[in-house]
Amino acid sequence: MSESRWIKLSENGLHLLFEVTEAGDVRLLHFGANEPEGIEGWPDKKRAKYRLLEVHASGENHDDHHGSKHTGTLPGKRLTLTKEEDGRNAEGRHVCFYLKDDRTGLIVRYRLQFYDGIQVVRTWTELENTGEEPIGLEYASTFVLHGIDKEGTMSRDHKMRLHVPHNTWYGEAQWRSYRLPELGLEQVNEFSMKRLSYASTGTWSSSQFAPMGFLANEETNTGIVWQIEHNGSWHWELSDMADQLYLQLSGPTENESHWWKELAPGETFVTVPAAIGAVQGGIQQAIGEMTRYRRAIRRFNEDNVKLPVIFNDYMNCLFGDPTTDKLLPLIDAAAAAGCEIYCIDCGWYSDGEWWDGVGEWLPSRARFPGGIEEVLAYIRSKGMVAGLWLEIEVMGIQCQLADKLPDDWFFVRHGKRVIDHARYQLDFRNADVRAYADRIIDRIVNDYGVGYIKMDYNINAGIGNEFEADSAGDGLLEHNRAYLEWIDGVFGRYPALVIENCGSGGMRMDYALLSRHSIQSTSDQTDYLKNAVIAAASASLVTPEQAAVWSYPLKEGDKEEVVLNMVNAMLLRIHQSGHLAEISADRLELVKEAIRYYKEIRGHIAIGLPFWPLGLPNFEDPWFSFGIQDEGICLLAVWRMDESDATCTIPMNLFKQKPIQIRVAYPVQDETVWTWDSSAGILEVSLLSPRTARLFEIIY
Repeated sequence: MSESRWIKLSENGLHLLFEVTEAGDVRLLHFGANEPEGIEGWPDKKRAKYRLLEVHASGENHDDHHGSKHTGTLPGKRLTLTKEEDGRNAEGRHVCFYLKDDRTGLIVRYRLQFYDGIQVVRTWTELENTGEEPIGLEYASTFVLHGIDKEGTMSRDHKMRLHVPHNTWYGEAQWRSYRLPELGLEQVNEFSMKRLSYASTGTWSSSQFAPMGFLANEETNTGIVWQIEHNGSWHWELSDMADQLYLQLSGPTENESHWWKELAPGETFVTVPAAIGAVQGGIQQAIGEMTRYRRAIRRFNEDNVKLPVIFNDYMNCLFGDPTTDKLLPLIDAAAAAGCEIYCIDCGWYSDGEWWDGVGEWLPSRARFPGGIEEVLAYIRSKGMVAGLWLEIEVMGIQCQLADKLPDDWFFVRHGKRVIDHARYQLDFRNADVRAYADRIIDRIVNDYGVGYIKMDYNINAGIGNEFEADSAGDGLLEHNRAYLEWIDGVFGRYPALVIENCGSGGMRMDYALLSRHSIQSTSDQTDYLKNAVIAAASASLVTPEQAAVWSYPLKEGDKEEVVLNMVNAMLLRIHQSGHLAEISADRLELVKEAIRYYKEIRGHIAIGLPFWPLGLPNFEDPWFSFGIQDEGICLLAVWRMDESDATCTIPMNLFKQKPIQIRVAYPVQDETVWTWDSSAGILEVSLLSPRTARLFEIIY
């Protein structure tokens, strides 16, 4: 009987168990918030299914009855351990398993990066061809975990619940939870052909789903949370094998996203990274750990410490039609309201319709007779940082510069430039493209004195670029990585520059970009009532201090409309807009009051953790609530959306039977009725009218 070697890792509340067989196979048998139990006694046939990773190459057998599942891959199955490393670096513990396939010469380095004090680990895989022949990669996993449902006694059909973050334009951050049979994945055999497959293909990484998920075991009150950190195509699947569930995370794949890579002798390919955590608790505990992790991997930027208030003149305001005459009174009003950054949004570079002519980024003389420098200087004279909107990754089909450039500047498929929504997609693999983009940034920062850029991105360039690439998906992946290198270079030259990440709102919310950018546009939603739901859920996908939320009082409205608009943004990042120069004085005073209070509490937003006492909100909810908890203070926003009930019971178990002080912090002049039941830990709030909101402050 062969003997195995067992490797147990316990780090930051995470417990991992690996088996190394006598033949050198490496198996990940456990990853969780609890210690593994009884696994060593399982039959070897079952343990053999718990493969550490999956790699499939062209010409190899798919050694499994798998359907569309990425299981039974070769040479993945042949990989055996050659050595292992276990050390520490600045972030925490770092573990690496070195594996090799003797037949092809493929060497794989499987890496685990822990972060001190955080129950999340970052993983990625490096594949090096040390053989004499090319290897055609069709699939390479970033992370594989089997047996997620092994704890407890109930069937997985009853105890497991999958939480999926649906995302769409105007409807971001909408989590839904499902029993697996509700999605068609029922326990019908030891394994099935059915899989739950979630993916994004193209240059919008979150246009249908955010690149994350959470799987809860409700019997044991434990869960697994994950996010894929890539600004392009990604894929994850959940299915069953050996009578238990598995999860696989990856970047682009051949089957899902037209990615194929010829790995030449001596060449190395690195998968996109992913983060995975395990918690004792539910989805809110998981989001809390992921929030800590996101802060740990993010580039330092004072913007995430100071949280300055931004005014942007697009939403329910100028809508892309800025002129000197229109801007000056808005700049005055924004400064008077307490804003600290003023960003001129789209249209500044075009005399008229601007959509399909973008690309040269030269200011319009018709819009700014005295030059845009005059307006930007006026912003600075009011004590605010000047900002401009850009969409630097595209050129409009009517841009004269685009006609003069060679095709190798752009995405090309089937011998033609890719066109999406009247724009060409620039290829950042091209050194000339990066130099062009650098010149634009340098001019805007150095010549115009801009300190804030709203970097938008309003197309999806599809499966990728065939030009000088092994596949369209290969061209896309290398472009994605080249863009990240380029943005790293921009921040290297201008470390204090703030660049907002925007993709038609929240269509590109991923932590490849957000580990670099300090702020993220959460939505383009123009209805402040729907925007409230998106805002209240946004901190589930990005840290609160990175989540930019529009507050845009209408020209004609009432007090409650202004208050709800402001509450939408006050526990995140205020992205102020609306015609502040044209609203009534009493309504403008409510905007000023909100911004004054925000400046008192924003230090807590930068380090506190998000929570949702009524659960993560959806559009049909009559009431919802979102809060930030920091040491000694809890900030709680409450919204009433419909006519159904004027009173809501909000469980606040954290403060049960504890001495606390509660007040309505915004608006101060308010007669909201609320009661606190300390023995039950329940805050009861009554809002007399629908479509209203309040912000509470709890000191403990």
